Amino acid sequence: MRIFVLGATGHIGSYLVPRLVRAGHEVVAASRGTREPYHHDDAWADSERIVLDRDASDADGTTTAQVLAQRPDVVVDLVCFTPASAGQLVEGLRGRVALHAHCGSIWSHGLSTSLPMLEDDPKHPFGEYGVGKHAIEQLLLAETQAGGLASTVIHPGHISGAGWPVINPVGNVDPQVWATIARGDELVVPGDASATMHHVHADDVAQVFERAIDVPEASVGQSFHAVSPRALTVRGFAEAAYGWWGHEPRLRSVPWAEFTELAGEEHASTSWEHLHRSQVCSIAKGVGRLGYAPAWTSQDAAREAVGWLAGNDPDHDLPALVAP
Repeated sequence: MRIFVLGATGHIGSYLVPRLVRAGHEVVAASRGTREPYHHDDAWADSERIVLDRDASDADGTTTAQVLAQRPDVVVDLVCFTPASAGQLVEGLRGRVALHAHCGSIWSHGLSTSLPMLEDDPKHPFGEYGVGKHAIEQLLLAETQAGGLASTVIHPGHISGAGWPVINPVGNVDPQVWATIARGDELVVPGDASATMHHVHADDVAQVFERAIDVPEASVGQSFHAVSPRALTVRGFAEAAYGWWGHEPRLRSVPWAEFTELAGEEHASTSWEHLHRSQVCSIAKGVGRLGYAPAWTSQDAAREAVGWLAGNDPDHDLPALVAP
């Protein structure tokens, strides 16, 4: 098939485009600029690279025209964040492509009532991002059910991989957290350290998209979680991370007010966004319907990301990880 990928050089697309090329598809890889993918793969040479600034094209109403000019059979949308943007694409693609695969988020769930969360559980999202992603999911699934554009929605967890900062054990991206752990110093954690985060390697998210495209009879009109087999608690994540540098864990639990004072408002707010949700997602649906087989645990995905930071990111200035 001829597959158009919007947001192709981002976290997911960096792995998805090579997967699709190796599977024999023609791939049009669209991105806002000319930045190279996070993950090098020789298969990129066999894709068609084009520039499409989604914000600008949505503003002037040309997104679908630019997509359709490439004559795709399938459109993968990795950079859609508002119902208005999704609606514009739906109107233009209806009746013109065989499948539309949208990147959602586990934040569309909001707070859980049963664990692990299932894709079809009642959802009560909060915050602009989660509310927007849930509204897009509702729009796309209703469109499919009504016989319009055939869509599937993939909900990633906290995407990890080499090339960008990973969500750390206290739920933010403060580089000082990794520095503290690398030295073996005491790490201050909010609450009782039992809150959960559900990480996933970017290549495993790409795998779910690839399998959804491979078996549209199982994916159309459905949503799927793209996460690792198991979530991590703050305590479990931190204890594993200390071991990456050969240290015994040293954690001190404090109330949220004290954590906010110590971490700073910006980092504490990010931590609260991740830890207040405390999500654990089931992958049974993706395993059963799509044959999803995640290759990375949460710990392994995060370790690869941190190993990359230690060797490549001067802002983190981390020593090399010890051998596993």
